[in-house]
Amino acid sequence: MFPTPIAKTSRSWQLTYQSLLPVALILWLLPLISIAVFSIKPDADFTSGNYWGWPSSFEGITNYSKVFFESDMPRYLLNSVFITVPTVLGCIALSAMTGFALGIYRFRSNLWIFFMFVAGNFVPFQILMVPVRDLTLNLGLYNTKTGLVLFHIAFQTGFCTLFMRNFIRALPFELIEAARVEGVSEWRIFWFVVLPLMKPALAALAVLIFTFIWNDYFWAVVLTQGVESQPVTAGITSFNAQYRAAYHLMSAGSIVAALPPVAMFFLMQKHFIAGLTLGAVK
Repeated sequence: MFPTPIAKTSRSWQLTYQSLLPVALILWLLPLISIAVFSIKPDADFTSGNYWGWPSSFEGITNYSKVFFESDMPRYLLNSVFITVPTVLGCIALSAMTGFALGIYRFRSNLWIFFMFVAGNFVPFQILMVPVRDLTLNLGLYNTKTGLVLFHIAFQTGFCTLFMRNFIRALPFELIEAARVEGVSEWRIFWFVVLPLMKPALAALAVLIFTFIWNDYFWAVVLTQGVESQPVTAGITSFNAQYRAAYHLMSAGSIVAALPPVAMFFLMQKHFIAGLTLGAVK
């Protein structure tokens, strides 16, 4: 029923697996490797058609210097910070409270409300493009960081509530009953009893949402335009000129844009893996 562990297979299959694993890893990393190589090539290599050959000269310092000092990339990075951090804090705060309400209290519409949060995760977000854009125009939120933050919070809260509600349901209910017997108010139960126990889930959820929002491209293009409010994922396209694209600068900008979530993952790797497996076992 379950696959046989590699350690228990024949020696020939182990050697085959060990030889194919580096090949599969290189194929998987090939797009990232190509972007890293493109980021150190001169512009002349692209005009001459030298896309996959050895760089005619190494211009990594020049390309990355242009990205940081001769473009609006620092402003785009700052916009991403101003969009991602409030979104993460808002999603965590709302999902912690809604997860507590749906996981602790028993009332008639509890399951239906929970299903509404879950159902929102199955709606393809592409079909919401036109109504969401019209709504931002009507509310005066189009091309603002505030509008992007609010809609990211609205779209991510459903997933976060599903995450937090299932975690809270797994906590020992006896702790809450004991606090109620002592006369502790519900708000203090949430703040002093439940919230400290939710720290692993909150940390894992923060890493997940940070990665989702920082790497978002669709809503960044739909709801913002220009250097005033666009995040870095959409700002990379500013290296496109009218008749040609600066692929060497776009590649360098892509590497720069990918560094914060990669650093976030390695700093919080334990919590990230815990977030992927949270609730998988009893």
